[in-house]
Amino acid sequence: MATKVVISGTGIFQPQFTITNEELVESYNTYVDRHNAQHAAEIAAGQREAMVHSSAEFIEKASGIKSRYVLEKQGILDPSRMYPRFEERADDQLSLMAEISVDAARKAMAIAGKEGKDIDAVLCSTANMQRAYPAMAIEIQQALGAGGYGFDMNVACSSATFGIEQAVNAVRSGSANCVLVVNPEITSAHQEWKDRDCHFIFGDVCTAVIVERADTATSSDQWEVLGTKLATQFSNNIRNNFGFMNRSEDSDPNARDKTFRQEGRKVFKEVVPMAAAHIEAHLATLGQVPTQVRRFWLHQANKSMNDFVIRKLIGGEANEDIAPLILDEYANTASAGSVIAFHDHHADLVTGDVGVICSFGAGYSVGSVVVRKL
Repeated sequence: MATKVVISGTGIFQPQFTITNEELVESYNTYVDRHNAQHAAEIAAGQREAMVHSSAEFIEKASGIKSRYVLEKQGILDPSRMYPRFEERADDQLSLMAEISVDAARKAMAIAGKEGKDIDAVLCSTANMQRAYPAMAIEIQQALGAGGYGFDMNVACSSATFGIEQAVNAVRSGSANCVLVVNPEITSAHQEWKDRDCHFIFGDVCTAVIVERADTATSSDQWEVLGTKLATQFSNNIRNNFGFMNRSEDSDPNARDKTFRQEGRKVFKEVVPMAAAHIEAHLATLGQVPTQVRRFWLHQANKSMNDFVIRKLIGGEANEDIAPLILDEYANTASAGSVIAFHDHHADLVTGDVGVICSFGAGYSVGSVVVRKL
């Protein structure tokens, strides 16, 4: 008989600073005006295109985003800088990514009724790692006093659901009994704040999930994992070329391709139908159909994306009850979005209710976790 696996706790680290659309636009438009003035002669000669102002209305209409949390605010809003200002930490200090992971992890552990000694695997799964090595997961493991093993993984915006499947498989195989999955997303550091098409997209956050054997779980809030399903299909439509090879390539570390970039229309056209079909197929393997699902906790990148997925699945319009949105407050938090939606919007479900946690994004990658309230 297969080992029953549950999600027994979730936690969120939320940065203290917020940036509203209005604040972001004021800073961005100042940068645009300075840029256009600096290059006025080239623009007049037709050698360079003038940059265009952004607006809070444009941002909300395009995405549904109204604000975002960030770890550092002043550097982002400084028109002469336009990215966060972090202080480098010594090697013997806890790194920033580990710090926010430990915060989220302890909150999830408190809900699950776990201490560090109860955790025997730590997976740090995120869109961008702070460093190459040692693994962030091992630093987090040490800070929490956890045992067993830890490793890092990256599947961009699907990192959380892919990480949860690895945790579930570890528990089912017996290589671990209680796994911590953390998703520290310091998206402000790889966001391109000077690009009108994407300067508003991301926010910082960290989520944590406890996955364990059902027979060891003591939490009052348990969700049986009925199944997980992952899929990838290569695409260049979302890409970031920053990496350790840049120096050897003699490439400019500040070049546009060294931060987040995407072909938004292509992504919408290609990845959204892929996500809807993925969820429907996954549910079918479990003897379920989309209309039987009580709630969908979807990736939080764009309101129109989620509306389209829900229409494909249930044939009706999305609403906050069937597919809650958190991106208006948090913006796109890469892999963390679907976990935030689950964390914030599951308390009203009752025993037997089935839900789907699903992420989709760069790769392309799609991951789904079907859960049932115990």
